[in-house]
Amino acid sequence: MKLFEYEAKSILARYGVPTPKGGLATNSKEAWEIASKLKPPFAVKAQVLVAGRGKAGGILFAESLSEVERAAEKLLSMRVKDIPVRKVWIEEKIRIKRELYFGITTDRFNRSYVAIASSVGGMEIEEIAEKTPEKLIKFLINPQHGFRSFHARQIARKMGYSGSQLLELEKIFLGLYRAGVDYDAELIEMNPLTETIDGRFVAADARIIMDDNALFRHQEFRKRLLEGESELAPQELEAIKNGLAYVKLNGNIGVIGNGAGLVMATLDTIKYYGGEPANFLDVGGGASSEKIAAALKIVLSDPNVKALFINILGGITRCDEVARGILEAREKMRVTKPTVIRLVGTNEEEGKKILKEAGIHVLESMETAAQKVVEITRQG
Repeated sequence: MKLFEYEAKSILARYGVPTPKGGLATNSKEAWEIASKLKPPFAVKAQVLVAGRGKAGGILFAESLSEVERAAEKLLSMRVKDIPVRKVWIEEKIRIKRELYFGITTDRFNRSYVAIASSVGGMEIEEIAEKTPEKLIKFLINPQHGFRSFHARQIARKMGYSGSQLLELEKIFLGLYRAGVDYDAELIEMNPLTETIDGRFVAADARIIMDDNALFRHQEFRKRLLEGESELAPQELEAIKNGLAYVKLNGNIGVIGNGAGLVMATLDTIKYYGGEPANFLDVGGGASSEKIAAALKIVLSDPNVKALFINILGGITRCDEVARGILEAREKMRVTKPTVIRLVGTNEEEGKKILKEAGIHVLESMETAAQKVVEITRQG
């Protein structure tokens, strides 16, 4: 789950990371009131869950209260990368001497966090790596020992700092690390982390992406997510509400399976035979008929789906429960789109019988079923 800039800055401030003074507004009047309590000049920033909003015109600067009002009005009437702007963050503009980068993310290959720093900031980290790779610093964080003060000082020293500035960066880096751990971050970064003209450091922008699997520990953000204020597609939100794992893709073959590995294999098999999956949907182990029905509803709500492939390998999941769920959903939703089903495992014969009596044919081979659904979509 992505957090808005104002949410990320609020979290970092609680961990001792310096951030500009500011406030959140939903209209131009509120923006004026917030700016009246701050020192000019001002930065007015669209709060959208996409990267690169500055280049897209989502950040404006103002010298006076009237300019803040006009800037807020302009941003709140626009879309940034096709995302409507509903909130703006007004803050004191930083007098910048130098832009830096510091972030922590997960290194799946090494199964640990990795700290990434650079003496060049203000651009995408991939762009930094491409243009100035010699200025990129990477430090693997031992999951048993964590990120310590001397690690932070080592990174700050490599960035070219010493003395009191080195000690200040140490506190900032440690604060960001602790925030990342406490908020289950897959990514937490300051870009840019600015050195001001008076030699201090301020997080001019901040970004946090939380692990969706940890949202039960952060109910305030889970609530916001379920209320629809997120970057997720409607189908993804509905899946979360029903305890399903769903990822929207760009194809036209809807996919439902039980178990992440099986669903991934299904996507690969569809691709192998020349098809394009429309989604990843895992109903999990022991899925009830209600869960299967919810999965069908979610997948078929995507207008791009031309055919459906249900691939069930029954272990904990019972094939007869899956069959009942399929029939229940088809009846309620009046499904007319062609459906290919592969059903193998626990109570397999009962499940096949239920579907056969309803006039639905079931296949046993995943490869054969994948070929079949690809042929169907090609035939239109």
